[in-house]
Amino acid sequence: MPSHTPRRIVALQPSATAILAAIGELERVVACTRYCADAVPEIAPGSRLIVADSWTAHAAEILAAQPDLVIAAVPYQEKAISEILKSGARFLGLAPKTLGDIYTDIATIAGTVGALDRGEQVIAAMQGRIEEVRARTLHAQRPKVFCEEWGKPLIASQAWVGELVEAAGGDFLGVPGKQTTAAEVKSRDPEVIVAAWCGAGDRVPLARIISDRGWQQTPAARSGHVYSIRDEYLNTPAPTLLRGLDALACAIHPDLFPQAEGIRQITLGPQLLARQSSV
Repeated sequence: MPSHTPRRIVALQPSATAILAAIGELERVVACTRYCADAVPEIAPGSRLIVADSWTAHAAEILAAQPDLVIAAVPYQEKAISEILKSGARFLGLAPKTLGDIYTDIATIAGTVGALDRGEQVIAAMQGRIEEVRARTLHAQRPKVFCEEWGKPLIASQAWVGELVEAAGGDFLGVPGKQTTAAEVKSRDPEVIVAAWCGAGDRVPLARIISDRGWQQTPAARSGHVYSIRDEYLNTPAPTLLRGLDALACAIHPDLFPQAEGIRQITLGPQLLARQSSV
């Protein structure tokens, strides 16, 4: 380990931890959030200090880990940024929106820890896998897909999810990362609905949101193409997005792609959903 690279890193978002794991530098992480283990199963329970994330960071927790680098990423809160700066540690702040931004973040972290070549390998592997999926869906019909990262208020998934949807052979509905309404989504006649709520794992109550929002007669609900995908597979801007890509491909084109991990389909049939709409 070169002496000029950080040896003790505090990761305030799962994306930073996942990137360090992907490039083989997880041992540098001395503290991380409680959500990091969801994105990086290699983290053994109790092996690292647990600290608040980029939204609720505390200087005292960061200082307790004695870091020489803190990596944080969106979403931020002004008070949390102040706490990070108050700790006095070197600070790398990330704010990705697109897949291109994520590749830049991987290269930046890899370069910071002296593992640039491994970072480039990880980027190339991500790009290669995405293009493989794109090639398989090139001549397939493209269903309209609505993906949401939060339910109340209703917020569409981020731009990188939109790019993954397009690669998986779907047309992403709405404006990425923006708030919308149930009526607006319904008016667009989504053929596939995907919910990946931040912090919810894959526990989104699919039948309830379809019923509560009056979406029973959407093409997606009538055909049963309503899915929950694990939060960390779509909302963690890191190499773990490849798992999200596999899940999206399975949801959008189940005839072309095998069942993937981290995805759950609605269990209520179209007829029961239709009955609920008339009650």
